[in-house]
Amino acid sequence: MRLKHLAALLIIALPGVSQARDTPMYLPFDKAVAEATRTGKIDGSVKFYLAGNVPAGKVTVVSPGAVTNKKTNAFNKSDQVACEWVVQSAIISLHQAAKNAGANAVTNIVSYYKSNERKDASTYECHAGAIMAGVALKGDLAKVQ
Repeated sequence: MRLKHLAALLIIALPGVSQARDTPMYLPFDKAVAEATRTGKIDGSVKFYLAGNVPAGKVTVVSPGAVTNKKTNAFNKSDQVACEWVVQSAIISLHQAAKNAGANAVTNIVSYYKSNERKDASTYECHAGAIMAGVALKGDLAKVQ
């Protein structure tokens, strides 16, 4: 009986144990794409356009509304480092989906965390916690000519 009381007191005394942190961050998307390209994680054959940025040329949507939802271990990492890491996973996923669909671009990209769209012409949304960080993106796989 005493052990149950001790456990209850610990949970009350340590709110971080009972409540997960979920800090939204808004970071530059172009920087993440450039880093993924520089490190060879993507090959540069697919271009990325956040909503509000329209590619030059004729755009033909091959597959609308492609979604990727990635998580990464954030333990012992700063929120920014964890977010930069996980957004690259999301970019790699969209890059591969575009190539598989015969597309050379992903257009109209929005943040799509918990299915809530957030449009911004320069930043993506990441949610960072003590243990996990997550990024969800949605965009149209397209051919740009």
